Amino acid sequence: MAIKMRKNIDKDELIELASKYCDECMDAVQEQATGSGKIVSVKSRHIPTIDYFLRHWLRRNHFEFYSRQHFYKVLKNEEHPLSDTIKSIDEDFKVLAVDIVANEGKGIFYAKNRLGMTDRQQIDTTQNVKVINIDPLSDSE
Repeated sequence: MAIKMRKNIDKDELIELASKYCDECMDAVQEQATGSGKIVSVKSRHIPTIDYFLRHWLRRNHFEFYSRQHFYKVLKNEEHPLSDTIKSIDEDFKVLAVDIVANEGKGIFYAKNRLGMTDRQQIDTTQNVKVINIDPLSDSE
């Protein structure tokens, strides 16, 4: 099945656009009110996602590329000229997402569903227990 792009793009341009998107995610700020009621800008990194990158960010920047479905088909198609590039971009997004989740506690739902992370409890079940056999019917005191 041939995959049609909406615009021809070379891999260097695609990598540059993905890097720019990641930079915007890392530099994002959020307005918050302080206790005194003053509004301040607080750094609040965004988790990069393929969906947002393809459906909104690229289009907002006057560029149309693949649909999400095409992106994932190329990701799996080793013979496509952009396959390795798209794999690299996908990994870059995941690396940044993992860092944000790990260091800022954001995106737990995203981490579980997109990054394969799980909640794990480590329980130590190695205990030394001395077993005393007491026979309630015994006459010995």
